[in-house]
Amino acid sequence: MGYSGARGGLAAILAAERLVRDKRDAAAADLAPATVVGAFRLGVDRVMGEAGLYHEQTAAAAFQQAEGDTMEATHLLRAHRSRLPRLATSDPIDPDEMTVLRRIVPAFREPDGPQLLGRTTDYTARLLHAGVRAPAEPEPEHASRPKTATMRRPRRFLDQLRKMDLVVEHRGEHADPEPHDLARFPARPPAPRSAVLSAMARAETGGLVGLWYRSILGPDGNIHEVTLGEVRHGHLPLRVRHPHTGNPVTVGRFRATEVEAIEDLDGPEEQRDKFDVGYGLCLGHNERKAIAMANLDIANRRFGRSSPLEQLLLMTTDGLDSAGFLEHLKLPHYVTFRSMVERKQAMRANAETESRSTEPWGRTCR
Repeated sequence: MGYSGARGGLAAILAAERLVRDKRDAAAADLAPATVVGAFRLGVDRVMGEAGLYHEQTAAAAFQQAEGDTMEATHLLRAHRSRLPRLATSDPIDPDEMTVLRRIVPAFREPDGPQLLGRTTDYTARLLHAGVRAPAEPEPEHASRPKTATMRRPRRFLDQLRKMDLVVEHRGEHADPEPHDLARFPARPPAPRSAVLSAMARAETGGLVGLWYRSILGPDGNIHEVTLGEVRHGHLPLRVRHPHTGNPVTVGRFRATEVEAIEDLDGPEEQRDKFDVGYGLCLGHNERKAIAMANLDIANRRFGRSSPLEQLLLMTTDGLDSAGFLEHLKLPHYVTFRSMVERKQAMRANAETESRSTEPWGRTCR
């Protein structure tokens, strides 16, 4: 959804643009994109995920140009993406190929493979260091570090549940061999699972978390309880087919966040002796979005057809759609509001006329 262009007031618009540009350039003249990536890593990752374009330097430039407004930066990045040529289509990736930088298993104390806390503020005190750089603490000698490549690619916790025959398998169910491309084809319910996951992968993070929280609280009657099976953040390979040989070629790698959520089934027609598993995967390091995705993936499978959840996921979580509609309200609406005023005045005049015409004859002809 795009709302742009307003007639009139061109001088004022140009002056407003100069104010933004001059103030921003004066404050951030020495900030290179690499500096922005290093200082605002999570903000840059969020912009890449919501824009659907993985390129740290370009996302950092958009983040800086938007003065830290992630929604405006997403808009800039999507506009930039729309004019890029499509050179190739990447091959599907096996998530098991991820070289993990962070891996936690909240559901199990001693999973198969290490717990890697990685780079996170989950366990730090929420104390503001206002203008003071905290001294670097030496790393303890007993700190757990992956010693081998195998520890960087640990087996999934889900495999342990499969060995115990505790997981409902959905492989082959509602097969979707060709993932839905939301960039070219909009999706409407009923939609394949790939379309719903794609919509959530580039959804506005706050909107998706808010929808997840509503789903968890259950005001729509969809009560469910979810435990996180595994949270991962790491590097995945990017492969394309060589134009001459047809062989897969790794042309780079990118960071992604992956989550598997486990739900206790208790419905009358569900396998109550097993768990269901939801999945979330998004670009960059954005655990909030991936966790919400995995939970909503389960909720949509269980309740999406009997509630408005699927429609909400497909049509209300895109940040540019929702924020675009909201932002356009700031543009001039003189004509439409004037017509509303005139309608109100006409209704009032008509009501007064009808009131006079229904008064008793003796009262109107004294």
